[in-house]
Amino acid sequence: MAPVVLALKRRPELETKVAVTAQHRELLDQVLGHFGLRPDFDLDVMLPEQSLTQVTVRSLQRLEEVLVRESPDLVLVHGDTTTTLAASLAAFYRRLPLGHVEAGLRTGQKYAPYPEEMNRKLTDTLSDYLFAPTPRAAENLRREGFPEESIFVTGNTVVDALLLTVDPGWRFRTPGVEEALARPGRVVVAEIHRRESWGEPMREMMRALRDSVEAFPDTFLLFSVHPNPEVARLAREILGPSQRVRLLSPLPYPDWVNLMARSHLVVTDSGGLQEETPTLGKPLVLLRQVTERPEALEAGTVLLAGTTYRGVREAVTSILGDDGLYRRMTDKPNPFGDGRAAERIVNFILWRWGREVAPTPFSGL
Repeated sequence: MAPVVLALKRRPELETKVAVTAQHRELLDQVLGHFGLRPDFDLDVMLPEQSLTQVTVRSLQRLEEVLVRESPDLVLVHGDTTTTLAASLAAFYRRLPLGHVEAGLRTGQKYAPYPEEMNRKLTDTLSDYLFAPTPRAAENLRREGFPEESIFVTGNTVVDALLLTVDPGWRFRTPGVEEALARPGRVVVAEIHRRESWGEPMREMMRALRDSVEAFPDTFLLFSVHPNPEVARLAREILGPSQRVRLLSPLPYPDWVNLMARSHLVVTDSGGLQEETPTLGKPLVLLRQVTERPEALEAGTVLLAGTTYRGVREAVTSILGDDGLYRRMTDKPNPFGDGRAAERIVNFILWRWGREVAPTPFSGL
């Protein structure tokens, strides 16, 4: 959402205020600092090992206080997190107009990704403005019966944020990264964090990652360890002993983006990284059964590996061992955006308020 906030703040006719829930305090603060954003409301909902219910209730209660105090003309939320759904409910309960950035993504499976699929669908239902990142996402919304006048295709703001951050001369702050990148050979960058992957699936995926890297003597794995204690425990147990793996604490956003830009291959179960790697010209192995971003599969920039040892091992080793496949995956345009999504969102809002001409939607690539 940072590019949207920055674009809004460039418009003197708008008063823009930022509320953060701080569900992940250590991940949030470095992003705010990087983009030069100072929240007007820091709700500080984080608790150790908090449940989804706790996140929802605490966010809903504290956001209600903000909305009662400010009574905004429009509330903007982003994506598919539990805090996004809570903010949407808070706006609905106050009868406030709501805009959803990154609307319309679907897998069609209630529990995959969990809880994000239902968070996003419910947020769309509550929204007045639906900012779909791609034409396919907009078509999903039309098929579900949302009115045409509420849907606008913008491209994804994650591409805007990426282009604001990638720097060929970037100096990494995270210990061990510069040293690892200075080694001869190829670097694989990976992270795994999804709730549906916890337990045996995550164990199998980490084993497959370790064994895949160890099968290629010129390859080294940098694994960003999510702060969840279960993820950290498995990473130390399975990946930690390998001489070809370095475990990293969660990287600040600019370090992470610039690390991907210098990598050979990215492996993740994340949603948003599917939109970032095509911009960087890097192939991605996706550790999930399904994706709400099928454009990546159609473009050939992502390989869907599943969550089994065999599926992950085959996907990673096929890219590492086949230069032709690697070139085919990296020589593709990005179907998710052109870096102007935030600008389109602001222009659409002002047009709906009668202050701008109708903006041109993102057409896809």
